[in-house]
Formats: sequence, structure tokens, C-alpha cells
Amino acid sequence: MRTAAWQDYELIDASAGERLERWGEILLIRPDPQIIWNTEKKDRRWHSAHARYHRSNKGGGHWEPYQKMPEVWSVGWRELTFRLKPMGFKHTGLFPEQAVNWAFAMEKIQRAGRPVKVLNLFGYTGAATLACLSAGASVTHVDASKGMVQWARENAAVSGLSDRPVRWLVDDCVKFVQRERRRGNTYDAIIMDPPSYGRGPGGEVWKLEEQLDNLLGLCLTVLSEKPLFLILNSYTTGLSPAVMEYLLTVLVKERLGGRVTADEIGLLVTDSGMVLPCGNTAIWEGDG
Repeated sequence: MRTAAWQDYELIDASAGERLERWGEILLIRPDPQIIWNTEKKDRRWHSAHARYHRSNKGGGHWEPYQKMPEVWSVGWRELTFRLKPMGFKHTGLFPEQAVNWAFAMEKIQRAGRPVKVLNLFGYTGAATLACLSAGASVTHVDASKGMVQWARENAAVSGLSDRPVRWLVDDCVKFVQRERRRGNTYDAIIMDPPSYGRGPGGEVWKLEEQLDNLLGLCLTVLSEKPLFLILNSYTTGLSPAVMEYLLTVLVKERLGGRVTADEIGLLVTDSGMVLPCGNTAIWEGDG
């Protein structure tokens, strides 16, 4: 699956371990370990970027500014607006390849013809939450980072969605789902983008390989009687589309029916016409 329906984002070129990207009017150069080819950098914008991110051999890295740029700026996708800024570990606060999943969720919610409750786990800066809200769903957004949840709230505000039915929660995702199960709360759709490794607000340790199976099992217990979908996204090396499809098949499809699809998600590279893979997604769709 590839995402190309952007006006405010463009992956211009990819070469020698780096991406040249346009985020609105801002040009950034960021490292990408999958770009192992050394093609000629013909696009002149390689020489007019606003900033470049350099990795450190000791971990992390830093942004090198080349020209003046705003500390925070905005880009739009459909009717949504996202606030961006250069962050540590090369990020900007948005993963544009995820637009393919936002579009899928919006279409499923709009076609449902009924009230839809969505649970967005590891919700980050809220792009999936905003997409679901704009489609008419009510959303519970959960992330362990207070700063990310605040950023998501700001994105909702600039998108004109502050008055929509949403709960913004700073919480450990596993513990939250456990409490929801005890409360008897259910959801018609679940979206999750778990990190390879992380810590909850109380210091809880998350290791994907050890806890994903358990989390998916917990999520089954908070699905409604007629669930619409479950989206599992991952950037973890080794968690291939085939592995993710297998997980959703044995844990979800064999219990609830429906169908499972899985694929790489990627971005069209303007200069080459090729697709740069950016992550993997598996989706279970229910019959309801």
C-alpha cells in the first residue's frame, strides 16, 4: 500500500541513506537506513533544505539548520491540520505514510451508518484520532506521554475538532485496556501503533515481542458485539506483514470471523516514481 494523496507532504528524493522531504513549505533531509542505494541527487532542492538531521554513533543525533525556519509550522491533509516541529530522533510529529490507514478508518466509520466508538492506543500526536473524529466517531485516545497527548489536543484544536466526543488519556495502554475490561466498556474499532520498546507514565516497561500477543488478546475482550475493524501498525524490524497477518488471523479472525489483510505501507518518491517502504500494517475487518 502506498500513500500519495498529499498536497502538503512530498517525498522528493531518496539516496545515500537520506530522504529529501517537503513538509508544506519546509524542506528537510532525514536519515533512513533502508535507503541503501546511491543514485545521483539531481533535484536542486537537496541544496536548499532548511535543515538536516545527523545521526550520532553514540545514539540519537541533532538537527543542523541551513536556513531560518519556524519552530512550529502546520501541514494539512484533507480537512485536518497537523502542527509539526523538529524533534529528537529525526521525527517531526507526523508519519505521512499512515494516511492510508486514516483514509481506511474514515471510510469504514462513515459507511457504518451508526455511532462508532474507537480506541486509539499509543495514539502519539493524534492523527488517527482526528481522522476518526472527523468521520463522526467518538474516540478514546491513549498514550503514555503527557507531551504527546497535549500535542494531539493542539492538533484537534487547529483542526476545529475540540468539540467532538474524545477522551484524552495519559496512561499505560495495557493497564488501561485491563481496566476497561473490568468496567465492561467496549469499542467498535481499535487502532494501535505500538513501539518496539517504551515506558508507561508509571515506569512500566513495554517490549513489543513479549507483550503484543497479550495486548491483542486483551483488546478482543473490549470489542463490541459488532466490531468494525482493528488496525495494527508497526515499524519494528522483524515484525513483517506476514507475521502481523498471522497474529491477527489466529487471535482475531479465528474467533470473530471477518477477514485479515497485511502489507507494507510506503511513500511515492517523486523523482524516481518508486515507492519507499516505511512500515507494516495488518487490518482485521469484521462482518458487522
